[in-house]
Amino acid sequence: MINRRHIRVKVMQSVYAMIQSHNDDIVKEEKFVKHSIKKMFDLYVLLLQLLVEVQKLSEQKQEISKKKYLATKEDLSPNRKFVENKLIKKLAESNSLLIYVEAHKLNNWLLDDEYVKIIWEKLQKSDLFSRYLNTIEDSYKVDKSFVIEFFRDIIAPNQKLSDYFEDQNITWVDDIPFVNTWVIRSLNNQNSNGNFMLGSLYKNEDDENFVSELFKKVILNHHTFENDIKTHTPNWESDRIAGMDMILIKMGISEFLYFPSIPTRVTINEYIEIAKDYSTQKSGYFVNGVLDKLSKEFEKEKRLVKVGRGLL
Repeated sequence: MINRRHIRVKVMQSVYAMIQSHNDDIVKEEKFVKHSIKKMFDLYVLLLQLLVEVQKLSEQKQEISKKKYLATKEDLSPNRKFVENKLIKKLAESNSLLIYVEAHKLNNWLLDDEYVKIIWEKLQKSDLFSRYLNTIEDSYKVDKSFVIEFFRDIIAPNQKLSDYFEDQNITWVDDIPFVNTWVIRSLNNQNSNGNFMLGSLYKNEDDENFVSELFKKVILNHHTFENDIKTHTPNWESDRIAGMDMILIKMGISEFLYFPSIPTRVTINEYIEIAKDYSTQKSGYFVNGVLDKLSKEFEKEKRLVKVGRGLL
């Protein structure tokens, strides 16, 4: 499921796009950011489904080899360890995965099956695959360990696959690392008992509401927050602050003033880390300094009110 860090990144990107385009249609942009997050789930499902399709391709190859005119002993009696991998079989038999694929018409691997072949060829030539086929132990633990390594070492870093996803949906560019981690976590959490269940996109309703509320608070108070920054940080001229840093600071102010259950230190730490990844080299230090100063000023002015968990 999506976490608060990635929700903040998605909101940041939408706020930046809206400001840069001088678009004032907040309803349209709010729908876009929520749609962008929903599309992450498609990417997550496609990556899980890719494992299933590679296994299917392997089995098809074995069946074709059996029908050779001069079939070898290996062709007639192939190693079926991968074809019968227990974790991938759970994915293949998952009703929730199948229903989602059909409902959202995720037929990418049918239309663009060359990417399934690319991954299969990479796997087939790998030492990982050779070691797995030669492993004597036949257990769910061995199968799961192999699938996680297969995904982490062959699927996740594949540049052709990344380029394909970028062509399919430009918003997936920044989502791929997060979704890759999400897939690995899901595979790791799947035990030998029970069926594979997709789960939900959001942890709870609060997280889903957080998307809209954070986005709207930043956009609707855009100019007010700019004045707050000018008033409380006179040593920094607003027009010299990097555009992305300014947005992150405004998002931090939104959380200070309108999200009483989020601790101030959590907000500051989150935007420090996002600044490091998405802005300049020194942005983390700068965002930390400005938000720390603003939080103290707001507290003096009794504008910063936290309750419950927000007091931690």
